[in-house]
Amino acid sequence: MENQKDYNVEEIFSKALRAGRRTYFFDVRETKAGDYYLTITESKKFTNEDGTFYYKKHKIYLYKEDFAEFNSSLKETCDYIIENKGEEVISEKHDKDFESKKENKEVVKPKSEESEDVIDEEEIVEEEKDFADVDFENDDE
Repeated sequence: MENQKDYNVEEIFSKALRAGRRTYFFDVRETKAGDYYLTITESKKFTNEDGTFYYKKHKIYLYKEDFAEFNSSLKETCDYIIENKGEEVISEKHDKDFESKKENKEVVKPKSEESEDVIDEEEIVEEEKDFADVDFENDDE
């Protein structure tokens, strides 16, 4: 039996999708018998404390006989998510404006005997910006 490392798998077609620290690769490859199959690879970039980086990869092998059911299940699952949560990103990690979108309502100072003034929302946003508005360079872009 031929060693798997000795078998040179040629990529027939490849498509990459960059998504933040992740990159997804869709690669068409050829079996020893001459048929095609799909590999889907998720590659995620991590940084060591010394500034060097490495990638963790996860791979799925998808063969033609499973395409229809896989595609159907993927579409059904994506449709379910969109129908129940919409297309808007609602996560801090994925949406830099998450906090400002989340709190589009009036903020009121605690009641005291002296004042019942309403705090200016722009003032709060500006204070938060000074405290937490840090931009990090993203090596993926």
